[in-house]
Amino acid sequence: MTPIQLFDAASSTYTYILVDPATREALIIDPVDEQLQRDLDVLRDNGLKLLWTVETHAHADHITSAGLLAEHAGAKTAAPDGCNIGTVAVQLKHGDVLRFGSQELRALHTPGHTAGSMSYVWDGNVFTGDTLLIDGCGRTDFQSGSATALYRSLNEVLFALPDDTVVWPGHDYHGRSNTTIGAQKQGNPRIAGKTLAEFKAIMDELNLPKPRRIDEAVPANLSSGLRQDAGGGPAAQPKPAVGYAGDVSAHLAYDWWQAGDAVLVDVRSDAEREWVGFVPGAVALAWKQWPGMAMNASFDEGIKAAVPPGKKAVLLCRSGVRSIAAARRATELGIEAYNILEGFEGDPDDNGQRGKRGGWRLRGLPWRQG
Repeated sequence: MTPIQLFDAASSTYTYILVDPATREALIIDPVDEQLQRDLDVLRDNGLKLLWTVETHAHADHITSAGLLAEHAGAKTAAPDGCNIGTVAVQLKHGDVLRFGSQELRALHTPGHTAGSMSYVWDGNVFTGDTLLIDGCGRTDFQSGSATALYRSLNEVLFALPDDTVVWPGHDYHGRSNTTIGAQKQGNPRIAGKTLAEFKAIMDELNLPKPRRIDEAVPANLSSGLRQDAGGGPAAQPKPAVGYAGDVSAHLAYDWWQAGDAVLVDVRSDAEREWVGFVPGAVALAWKQWPGMAMNASFDEGIKAAVPPGKKAVLLCRSGVRSIAAARRATELGIEAYNILEGFEGDPDDNGQRGKRGGWRLRGLPWRQG
């Protein structure tokens, strides 16, 4: 079987969607936040149910959309255990298997580019991230990189796969889409036939520039790409964002609302408000509704009716993710719209549970249940 291969030109990143043809269950590898809508469209157009988002490592050149896909598509998140991505549902170790339909994706620990880097084997294919590229390999000069570890990962793990295994890299900068293990064993100029000393010398002499987005991307990717609270106190100021007015803390949103400068709009589903809790006086206007979290066809009409001219909209969802999409849509409709960071329930803790790490409720703002 062949994966759906997608490309982000800004970072030259390949994203892969793997599909079980019988059940239409799917898995995505290395999604990019700026391509969220593209990926959601591919899932919808192909009738796919996304079960997993999977990272090959904590990327330095782009921000993952794993957390966004978990919120929008209901997927579970998985990442290599050695990457310290604390927000994922599953920490993968060497040999672990993820299942979707009758398909299996097997994790191979291939450190070197980073200490936690993994590759993934699926039905005669291997997804190598930055570990093995077409006629190249990932750099080893930052993020716990090690030329020695990479040499062993290439020779002892990846090159131990059958020669006809198709290699799908995490990047390519020359328009190439895939290769094979056999071709790379024979012809990769960095590793083929090289001793460890020769390989280390090649890697030491690369002198590559620092990745442009590393200072932004790595911290974001350690939390599955989800935005974090910029301060949380009453004095916290809006954080500018792409496509909407900005991100605000729950306290600042509450102050604006109480002062009459903004309308508080709760974009969670009716079921969430009923069972988890609600904010008295907030406008209840779902962005998506069960069953199936279908788009609310009345959202545009509702948001325009709820927010008078001259007032801001502050949008609240479960975790501050769905409200980003709603804020962008409100902005398209001419409304000054802000996303409330952390949402109603906050970020997941180390056990994947919400309600203990930030959020409207935990910060002591008004809410009721039942």
